Amino acid sequence: MQKIIILDFGSQTTQLIGRRVRELDTFCEILPYNKFPADDPSVIGVILSGSPFSVHDPQAFRVDLSQFVGRIPVLGICYGAQFIAHEGGGKVERTNTREYGRANLQSFDKENPLFEGFDANSQVWMSHGDTITAIPADCHAIASTADVKYAAYASDRHPLWAVQFHPEVFHTTQGKDLLRNFVVNICGSRQEWSPASFVETTVAELKQQLGDDRVILGLSGGVDSSVCAVLLNRAIGDRLTCIFVDHGMLRKNEFNKVMDAYKGLGLNVIGVDASQKFFADLEGVSDPEQKRKIIGRDFVEVFNAEAKKITDAKWLAQGTIYPDRIESLSITGMVIKSHHNVGGLPKEMHLQLCEPLKWLFKDEVRRVGYQLDMPERLIKRHPFPGPGLAVRILGDITPEKVRILQEADDIYIESMLQYVCEDGEVLYDKIWQAGAVLLSTVRSVGVMGDERTYEHPVALRAVTSTDAMTADWAHLPYDFMAKVSNEIINKVRGVNRVCYDISSKPPSTIEWE
Repeated sequence: MQKIIILDFGSQTTQLIGRRVRELDTFCEILPYNKFPADDPSVIGVILSGSPFSVHDPQAFRVDLSQFVGRIPVLGICYGAQFIAHEGGGKVERTNTREYGRANLQSFDKENPLFEGFDANSQVWMSHGDTITAIPADCHAIASTADVKYAAYASDRHPLWAVQFHPEVFHTTQGKDLLRNFVVNICGSRQEWSPASFVETTVAELKQQLGDDRVILGLSGGVDSSVCAVLLNRAIGDRLTCIFVDHGMLRKNEFNKVMDAYKGLGLNVIGVDASQKFFADLEGVSDPEQKRKIIGRDFVEVFNAEAKKITDAKWLAQGTIYPDRIESLSITGMVIKSHHNVGGLPKEMHLQLCEPLKWLFKDEVRRVGYQLDMPERLIKRHPFPGPGLAVRILGDITPEKVRILQEADDIYIESMLQYVCEDGEVLYDKIWQAGAVLLSTVRSVGVMGDERTYEHPVALRAVTSTDAMTADWAHLPYDFMAKVSNEIINKVRGVNRVCYDISSKPPSTIEWE
């Protein structure tokens, strides 16, 4: 299959470039800046990402451009554009102020294939501290803004283009057009990457990979593991055994709801209620990282004990997706974020690893779910943390605190599922992730009837995002928030105050712990 290689120089938006290319039904792979696969004949184009570095920094990432320039089409973005200019004899200089934010293309070469279909004064998004003040002798400018002379340039000798703005971000209004021009028109993508082709190819590969072997899969109730299970079930049928562990900190009635949903899909699922063990081991523990470690350790113990009963199993399947793998190892080899699906296998299990979704972004997983005719309620589920409500309870964990939070969270989420916005879309579907947080280390004064209360506040959290790398707080309708607040305070014993979290990521995280 044809592919675009995206060389990652450390930009925060590299994943977004990948998502945009995939939206063009073209397979792409994000690789460290120094890992270009020179011998891969399926590569039809290369994109160089942005970077937190200046080309003048001693630690700046560098690549040998001769590996691909002149051989296949190349597009440099921001740092990529500056690096190409710098290496080609041009000049990149520091500016007194960062060129950051919206700008408009005052002029561009309408005849250049990169800008085919562009409108006059098309808006772009700049984000750089250096700027190109001279381009290589064998290049010519193809776009400029009021402040940036070389907003884009192209080579006279090679299929090479470079832009100092970010076409992958939302604020570049015709960014997708530019990427389509490069990927489809210039590189010649046949646009073969689709949910249907992925399902067909993956099922065939799984049948060949797994043969008659038995596979174990840990289910979480989330969209990734659910799609993974249905995909495997289509390939190997009842030779797949799924294990769903209830650690006692799921959402209200979630264990039974999810088990019923899985049975409706014809999956072979073993449900394990291990809540007593988790609560006992968490007693008195309030440190967030310690809570996570205890839950992770106990989950592995419970899962392994159940998995060992399936003596003929040879594979462990996981719902690892592409962002999990990118986040877990940076281009410098330093771990950015440890992820539960990329930590390797316990040695005592003696199982091989199977990851059918390892090349997919989250939105692609959902598209595959639709292709597999899965229930919409499973496909559209918001992400939910592995430790569950334990990371949404500040302080130590008790069954009573979990009960309080489950009740408040249930009112919040169910109200969101029932609220229809003015545009006709259900509010829940507009949100990337939502949930309630119990501030169990805080008590606030309230009045209910003629009585003074001294109970806990609940904070509501809702964010919009595309990949959870960054997130904005959701501007929920006031009438919705008023209704939810009143209902929580009136119906959930132990809560007398409701707050709304209006912080974005960064600087905050989506979860409180």
